[in-house]
Formats: sequence, C-alpha cells, structure tokens
Amino acid sequence: MQADYSVELGPDDPALEFPWAAEDGSGHGGVRYFNVKQHPDLVLNIPEARRHPELSEFLSRINASGFPLETAKCDAWFSSELFPEEEIFGAACKFVCYVDLLFSADAPRLSFEEHESLAQNVCTLLKRAPEMAAAAEFVIRRCYYHGDGRQDDSVDGFSITSYVTGYGDTQEEALQCWAIALKLLQHALVQICN
Repeated sequence: MQADYSVELGPDDPALEFPWAAEDGSGHGGVRYFNVKQHPDLVLNIPEARRHPELSEFLSRINASGFPLETAKCDAWFSSELFPEEEIFGAACKFVCYVDLLFSADAPRLSFEEHESLAQNVCTLLKRAPEMAAAAEFVIRRCYYHGDGRQDDSVDGFSITSYVTGYGDTQEEALQCWAIALKLLQHALVQICN
C-alpha cells in the first residue's frame, strides 16, 4: 500500500475551521459538524457514514471515548478520472474518501511536531502492509479552533486531512480495496495512539 504525507501551510492553502457549518442557501443551514466524540449516535446523521458502513465504523473508532483523536469532516466518492501518478495501479476507476483528523487535547492541536510525527508514523506502518491497489495520503493543514464555536474567538493550530483511495477495474473492486485500506489506516492509528 502506498502512503505519504505533505504539508500545506501557505496563505492560499485550504484550512479547516473547527467546529464548522456550511450554509445550503435555504436559510435552514446545510451540512455541519457533528460532535461524534461526545455523542457517538450522531454518526448516523453523517450521510457518507450511512452510505458506507466501513466509514461509519472508522469514524466511530477514531471518535471513541478516551482515544486521543477525533474527526471533523469527511466525504466519499467514486471516480473514473485518474491522475497520471495513479496510472501505476493499472486501474480503470477509484473510490476515495477523506477524513479530517484532529487531536482531542489542546496542546497537541497547536503542535506542528505532533502532527508531523503522527503522519510519519502512520505512513511507516501503512507502507509495511501487503502490496495492494490502494493509497493513503495525509496533508497537514492549518486549523482554526473556535472557542465555544465563535469565529471571533479562535486559536491557530493544525489538523491532518487523510485521503484513502482504493483502485480497481470496476466500482465494486475499487470499493473493496478502499474498505481494506481504510481498515488498515484504522488499525495503524490505534496502534500508534495506544
């Protein structure tokens, strides 16, 4: 399994707001953050988790009580658009998800070194996994942690966006490789954080 990490901290690079909410234009709000760490049953409110039990299981485990990480955002999608660097998998399509990972405690949230160490360690473990048509990429990004959810009261810290991709000649094959890769990531994170 391929695994790598990068750092995107430039002024024009994407950054995470935490907690977050997105308006849908209807005035009723849109997609939003669910605190699965404090309320595990809220995982059922995340559409991607409802559609993909593997993602639901991953989110539930990472947000488990006492575990030092939690999640902020996620998405999952199928695509037949492959980038040139993905041609090495010899596949016709891919299934991808991303999950934004955060440390639960304040001190590591503000430490670039903690984030880089986590990214390095998880890549090291995943590279030991058997060869398979899957990849994991971790991007260390800036995160603005809002006190009491207020945007005018925020602290600059970091987060890690984890991308997990499974490749295949069919959607089912890509989905199967993705599910295995996501489970490997879950095990790697548990091993590193315990």
